[in-house]
Amino acid sequence: MTYVYAGQYLRVDLSTGTWEVVPLADEDVRRYLLGSGYAAYLYYREMNPDVEPLDPRSALYVFNGLLSGTFAPTGCRSSWCGRSPLTGIWNEANMGGHWGAELRFAGYDGIVVTGRAAEPVYLWIDGRDGTVTLRPASHLWGLDHFATYEAIGRETDPKAVVACIGPAGEHLVRFAAVVTGGQAHSRTAGRGGMGALMGSKNLKAIAVRGQERPTYHDVATFRQVVKESNQSIKENSLSMSKLGTPGGVIGAEKVGDFPLGNWREGSRPDLAAQISGQRIAETIFVKHTFCFACPIGCGKYVEVKEGPYAGVSGHGPEYETLAGFGGMLLNDDLNSIAALNDLCNRYGMDTISTSSVIAFAFEAYERGLLRREDADGLELTWGNAEAALALVKHIAYREGLGDLLADGVRAAARRLGPEAERFALHVKGLEMPYHDPRAFMSMAVNYATANRGACHMEACAYWEGYGVKVPGLAGALPYEKHDSRGQGRVAAHYQNYVATYNPLGLCKFIIKGLAGPDMTASLVNAALGWGWTAADVFLAGERLFNLKRLINLRLGVTRADDTLPERFLKEPRPAGGAAGVLPDLALMLAEYYDYR
Repeated sequence: MTYVYAGQYLRVDLSTGTWEVVPLADEDVRRYLLGSGYAAYLYYREMNPDVEPLDPRSALYVFNGLLSGTFAPTGCRSSWCGRSPLTGIWNEANMGGHWGAELRFAGYDGIVVTGRAAEPVYLWIDGRDGTVTLRPASHLWGLDHFATYEAIGRETDPKAVVACIGPAGEHLVRFAAVVTGGQAHSRTAGRGGMGALMGSKNLKAIAVRGQERPTYHDVATFRQVVKESNQSIKENSLSMSKLGTPGGVIGAEKVGDFPLGNWREGSRPDLAAQISGQRIAETIFVKHTFCFACPIGCGKYVEVKEGPYAGVSGHGPEYETLAGFGGMLLNDDLNSIAALNDLCNRYGMDTISTSSVIAFAFEAYERGLLRREDADGLELTWGNAEAALALVKHIAYREGLGDLLADGVRAAARRLGPEAERFALHVKGLEMPYHDPRAFMSMAVNYATANRGACHMEACAYWEGYGVKVPGLAGALPYEKHDSRGQGRVAAHYQNYVATYNPLGLCKFIIKGLAGPDMTASLVNAALGWGWTAADVFLAGERLFNLKRLINLRLGVTRADDTLPERFLKEPRPAGGAAGVLPDLALMLAEYYDYR
């Protein structure tokens, strides 16, 4: 065996305060990889469908990808997996930054956490001397992510890397995130509520520090493959490097991909321009930030220097955050979006679900289903950034209307009644990300079938609609962004490839940088000596995607759940680049199931 991966993981029982080291079998790693692949393998073996997500017996599976901690392009990512408190089905939330690499340096590939501590604790893993300790965290309970990060660094080691929850996780907000990086480079395991799962266990944080480094099957060849891969990725990611994901806002609005007014409006180019990456670069940009081993540097540190939000600084809003707190709320105030993003990073909240439930509340207010007295005295009118800021805090602490919204749009709509359910936009309980399935037909069927619910990152097929031609991936099947025919097969094809990235520990943005299956196989082969081909990459992804579907079948998911909200099936956008277009979901699902 090579030692690219550590070959072992920790299993921690918080109820007893004990832990053990568990070895990995090489044949299991070859079959399921690591990251969310190995997590799904363990979950499938150990799952009890009768155990609710926030039950102490419900396990949190945190695993690095196979190449996390190596110098492969973006080899840094960790997957935070288990049964979602938000959806009740399989969930994997993926985190960048430096935490995953540091866990590998500490000598572990992952951590499985069960039980519930009697009082708040944090887990401290010091790979330099091999110690693992559970430390009291009552004095940290109530602190936000930034303060927690700094405090644990003082108590352990200034170079420790911390993944923690904020007040949202403590209050069991069902879309609470796990956050790392502090104020300088906040990165989240955002979707599906893994922060609530940690909070239910009284686990405030996991801090790691290591010194070990991976060794390789053929280090000279691996260095050469990495050098060539990095060069190619850089050359094809110049816009992403310069502007980050916010650079896509204007283009998304132009093609009808950008959400507006809880997905009802057609086109607002002026609004998009005011909150775009180009506008960030002109006004609040300070510097670029990089995750471990990243050749792109899509992160942007920002600082608001004037106006009512002056003093806000830190990791800037990404595309999804700009779309959610901007387009979804019809808010064109960039500085307010930076402030909203800052609050979510502090409290530990998924910006997609948070902005989606607030847009839902705005529409409910417009329709008279919520009154001002129901809304904590707030005027929930479109464009009201101050009301949105207040709601973020209320959700994090489950105060007033925030207590209703903290369970997500599906649960909130059920409490408000049938009319509200018509504009509660989610798939299987997970709020919609901000790429319109009416703009790219393959994304409609991907959302309907993705294993964690509405997830754009399980396929990324919309990238081909933007002209991203990944070698060995794009062009394999006929692609038509506004014609449903054939797009069920396209979605499955993309899902199979993208399904390898969390298990490998690689960032999916390098796919946008034209990292195709041949490049992926070359990185694995040089690191581990496996002899993979491009076909093996697709086969591994298919195996892992289907394994997660099997988990969901055990949790009660059926074909009837593979659908979209009515707004996307019956209400076309009235203007813009996707005006008048609706997906034929039944046609695409038939193709999809046949392909699978």
